Amino acid sequence: MSRVLPATVRCVRITVRCFAAAREALGHDVLDLDVPPGSTVASVKALLIERAPAFARVPAVCAVNRSYATGERTLQDGDEVAFIPPISGGGGSELFRFTFSREPLDPRALEREVRTDADGAIVTFHGVTRNRHEGREVVSLSYEAYEEMAMKVMVEVFEAALRQFRIGRARVAHRLGEVPVGETSVVIVVAAEHRADAFDACRFLIDRLKTSVPIFKREQYRDASEPPRWLGDLPAGQTPV
Repeated sequence: MSRVLPATVRCVRITVRCFAAAREALGHDVLDLDVPPGSTVASVKALLIERAPAFARVPAVCAVNRSYATGERTLQDGDEVAFIPPISGGGGSELFRFTFSREPLDPRALEREVRTDADGAIVTFHGVTRNRHEGREVVSLSYEAYEEMAMKVMVEVFEAALRQFRIGRARVAHRLGEVPVGETSVVIVVAAEHRADAFDACRFLIDRLKTSVPIFKREQYRDASEPPRWLGDLPAGQTPV
């Protein structure tokens, strides 16, 4: 899906990535667009709404080249633009690692990775699909992610945790795809010399993951008359476009 401009106008070619509710509204995972020079994130969104009016009902923030951006950001040739709807709420080094998996997660393996003889505490958190939400009977959650940006943002989160807490190694693993009731969607493991740092860092990591990292959650209900819903909030501290 491309916009054709007069031959006399030098176009700016951008790629738009679409996730979760934004993908459903626009009907595409990826769009290659030719837009006029000087186009902004906001003007691209207006173009997309013109073509797919349902997109106007999707709250979203924007990322350009995998960093959050405002609607006033002017786009350059080759930019990758992503409209990020409400988020659920491996990269890294030896100290920390973040991974996605479509298979069940193994917390014991992650604990073995982080533990050293210098650690007096290992704290492990499991996020598990529960069977009810807001009075509805839930059968499963489904997750998807803007994986490349999620890796970048999560490295920044790990680095912030290392600055704030006296911890050793940390691991975060998150499921993609369907996660039925009773199964684990996310595991966080933190090792530290003292338990207070391990507990505090574990809470910090899950809170930041839920509010900053572009992972999207869809809830499926047992009652067939209840349509599935995308859940969550826009990333913390970002301005909707």
